[in-house]
Amino acid sequence: MITLISKISRTNKLYFVLFFLFLILSVNPLAGAENEEADLNTNSPFGVLEFLHWNHSWNSYKYACVADWDRVIKLMKEAGVGWVRMDFLWQDIEPEEGKFNFEKYDKVVGLLYQNNIHLLGILDYSVDWAATCGGWNCPPKDNRLFVKFAIMVIKRYKDKIKYWEVWNEPDSCTYWSEQDGLKSYCSLLKDVYRAAKLADPDCKILNGGLALGLSSINRLYDNGAKNYFDILNLHFFENPEHGEGVIKGVINYPKLAYKIMKRNGDGNKKIWITEIGSPGVKRGVQTDNWWLGKNPSEKEQGEWLKKVYTELLKDKNVEKVFWAFFRDCSGHWGNGVDYFGLIRWDYSRKPSFKAYKECVDNWKNSK
Repeated sequence: MITLISKISRTNKLYFVLFFLFLILSVNPLAGAENEEADLNTNSPFGVLEFLHWNHSWNSYKYACVADWDRVIKLMKEAGVGWVRMDFLWQDIEPEEGKFNFEKYDKVVGLLYQNNIHLLGILDYSVDWAATCGGWNCPPKDNRLFVKFAIMVIKRYKDKIKYWEVWNEPDSCTYWSEQDGLKSYCSLLKDVYRAAKLADPDCKILNGGLALGLSSINRLYDNGAKNYFDILNLHFFENPEHGEGVIKGVINYPKLAYKIMKRNGDGNKKIWITEIGSPGVKRGVQTDNWWLGKNPSEKEQGEWLKKVYTELLKDKNVEKVFWAFFRDCSGHWGNGVDYFGLIRWDYSRKPSFKAYKECVDNWKNSK
């Protein structure tokens, strides 16, 4: 009798376990789909640059409230965006030395994380009290001040963000006012890299996106930065208005960059292109031309985007490509750059939005 009861008990236990597992799957049928989406987005090569932190007068309060973020993130998901590149501004987070304010960034990081969209965080620019010349684009007067800020950010978001970029376009006087052949920037990069790996050994560090060609990549290595970035980060633009052959420049640039990497013993690293794009200006809109000449139309922008993604993703060394931008701006640059977006200022979709989504869908179907 005891043996029989024991057998029944074991059977009931097994039945209970199986029934419990069935309940879990039944109650939350979307959990598997959400995990699959998150995994797919991690490997996705499709990113965008978007200024989700812009809630200042100088950018026309691009994202003034949570409703604005909700609206644009919904459109990002529809387009298939896997990654967003966004600044974490020192002047926002530590406006006074030792006084940190993360409220805005906590909200936007949380929203992106909940929607399975990954973040590449840019740690930048200067704050008045810590800059060599008092301007936002001036190098910090003491690297330790910037490192302290950077590590506070990395530690706070280490469970949600694993990829960090140190500054933006440090080879351009627009963003690093005191140009010295990247010497001072590489010093800062090294200091942040060492501290970041202690704060979060699993994080990956990208150099600030280089904007001025192959010479900047050489300077990065000449200044001993080889061991202080995990992924090479490049920015480059071409104007589709310059003719059919212009796509060759897009194809060749990362190949030439990789040759420099390999020559310096860095052939195992990947390349991320975190800014590439062009205007898409609606017929009838009057604006100055962008820096590369005549502004493409919205239709031409969409056609160019397809070419860019199709060709760049054939390169095995190019891991991710971030289109600049996701949403148009409102008179910030005063020229065609305001129309880089896949959606207009009023959140309506441009032809390039559809082109981006088609590229993402084609990639997913190939998996």
